[in-house]
Amino acid sequence: MRLIALVALGFTGLVAYAQPYPSRPVKLVVPFAPGGSADLVGRLLAKEMSDSWGQPVVVENKPGASGMIGNEYVAKSPPDGYTLTVGTLGPFAVNQTLYEHVPYDNIRDFTPITLTGLSSHILVSNPSVPVHDVNELIALANAKPGHLTFASSGTGNATHLTFELFKARAGIDIVHVPYKGGGPAMADLMGGQVLFSFASMASAVPLVRAGRLRAIAVSGAERSALFPDVPTVAQSGLPGFASEDWQGILAPAKTPPEIAGKLNAEIARILALPEVKAKLAAAGFDAKTSTPEWFAQFIQAETVKWARLLKAIGIKAQ
Repeated sequence: MRLIALVALGFTGLVAYAQPYPSRPVKLVVPFAPGGSADLVGRLLAKEMSDSWGQPVVVENKPGASGMIGNEYVAKSPPDGYTLTVGTLGPFAVNQTLYEHVPYDNIRDFTPITLTGLSSHILVSNPSVPVHDVNELIALANAKPGHLTFASSGTGNATHLTFELFKARAGIDIVHVPYKGGGPAMADLMGGQVLFSFASMASAVPLVRAGRLRAIAVSGAERSALFPDVPTVAQSGLPGFASEDWQGILAPAKTPPEIAGKLNAEIARILALPEVKAKLAAAGFDAKTSTPEWFAQFIQAETVKWARLLKAIGIKAQ
């Protein structure tokens, strides 16, 4: 009887293993609150994957601790392809230097699937603030050192670090107010609880167009096609300034190569669709994909690059 039970158990395991992936719902974790660029990309991918596979791909927002809560959850999930995360610059290249304790290893605990794209940020203000360009912002900050505030979607997030780089280059003192995502940050910025932000395009575009926020400059090396009349920071008085965010999809470490390969191919197919590219471009997101191997090397290089920069500037987690 014991032998029969063991054989039956082994047979059941083989049947389960033989089932084509995916054979049940997939969870795509966004480690930030709804409303930001990671949420936008995650939801577009989830919809297209669900339609293609005939299995639900469910987005689950798990904000907090600068993306670490959601990513720790994914790192500790079974490596079967049914739990994924939208990885971004902060949680996967910055937190390792910024924080004394990170509950996961950004290299050891994940299987990179693919890069999904790059995006610039846009420097915005509450319309009540008497600032229309970079020079006016710097002048106001110098007149009121330590009294102005800027919002980010989390300590160590690209929206935070872009502003810290801006402060360092401009030699000004503006107080950082971290939030759990782009949505909450933009809500308080519109309400006047904070005054400035280097926001993601996905968060800021509709609000700028509606007149609820004022666009001052963009963080990338080139102007954004969404706001061709808005100069870059470099064009506005800080030559050489440039900062971009990146995103990608990752799974728990030891995810089988065949599953990682299927995910990579499916995401590449989706991001090549004209309608998807158009939606992302409308939010200032430049869709780009990669091999898993390239993405793994990219994360390692980004971790080293930001470690050097953070130590040079002296930024520590609040």
